[in-house]
Amino acid sequence: MQLLRRGDSGPNVVEIRSTLRRFGLLGDSTGGPAQEDDRFDAALEQAVRAFQQQRGLITDGIVGPATYRALREAGWSLGDRMLALMISAPMSGDDVVALQERLLELGYDPGRPGGVFNEQTEAALRKFQREYGLLPDGLCGPATLRSLRQLGRKVTGGRPHLLREQELLRQAGPRLRGKRIVVDPGHGGPDRGIVAAGVAEADLMWDLARRLVGRMSATGMDAMLSRQEDTCPAETERAAFANNAGADLVLSLHTDANRSMHAQGLATFHFGNGSGATSTVGEALAGFIQRELLTRTAMHDCRTQGRTWELLRLTRMPTVRVEIGYLSHIGDRRRLLDPAFRDVVAEGILVAVKRLYLLGQDDQPTGTFTFSDVLARELERGAQAI
Repeated sequence: MQLLRRGDSGPNVVEIRSTLRRFGLLGDSTGGPAQEDDRFDAALEQAVRAFQQQRGLITDGIVGPATYRALREAGWSLGDRMLALMISAPMSGDDVVALQERLLELGYDPGRPGGVFNEQTEAALRKFQREYGLLPDGLCGPATLRSLRQLGRKVTGGRPHLLREQELLRQAGPRLRGKRIVVDPGHGGPDRGIVAAGVAEADLMWDLARRLVGRMSATGMDAMLSRQEDTCPAETERAAFANNAGADLVLSLHTDANRSMHAQGLATFHFGNGSGATSTVGEALAGFIQRELLTRTAMHDCRTQGRTWELLRLTRMPTVRVEIGYLSHIGDRRRLLDPAFRDVVAEGILVAVKRLYLLGQDDQPTGTFTFSDVLARELERGAQAI
């Protein structure tokens, strides 16, 4: 779909305005002519920004594919339609979130409540149906909805999915050997990503990803790239690749750009929808990466933030997207062009992953852990295991 922003007009703008009114984010017209409803004005832009902030999207006031998808999904309530697993085009929406959260309250494991009806959600629903004497068909229809609404909670307090995520991390142990990591260099092939002064994001992130994968492989990790140098899979395809590979973590590498030449710095993103649902392990890893890279590079701190971007919400494992500087900023661009800087970034990300699995045990101060230290620890633990 085309991007809609302030100054645009037409039937698509009327649809956006109507949807935001229904959500209570936009007041009624003030008595002006009816045709004004098809104009994307300042009030509509503010309503779009408010909606984006609520849903964990970039608050730019522009209705692009991600915002339009979120507007569509926000219109569904549990019971509006029958929910089922659709392999080719998975069902998504707030009704799926409500179902996932309800199953979690009842003690079942539909996975992260990201609003996508996937195989794990269907398995949890079938188990619920089987245990409560319903036909275990994996369809959330009227009979299943009645049972879901009639039953009280089995789980109270805390967030069951977050506890499961943390327990999986604890059980994984501190060693890096055998951990399966998908490294996702942004863009690729004909999609060059951000391009500034002849420098393409796709090329820089490919080089950085290769450096990171090399270091991870040296520690015994099973590190894989999500794409080839000349390809650019869609976000959904990258998420499917990680899910099918059974990855433990996904690290997505990007740079940013801004109209302002002064915008600069480092940011990390994890799954978080702005309404409490988050990936605690993803958030922890994002924090480790942010602190390690800030200490090692002295870049400007653009913080760690929760988002609902496709790769973050469609992956079943903790996923972190790292935005390493702004190619539109001359200082950040110069750094990224330096191979030694990319080595520092690769080392910092690897160390952050190691810190995640150490769970605070036998750790060192931020910025002091080196690649050599990581290798030595892996060899030491390997010798102890023998």
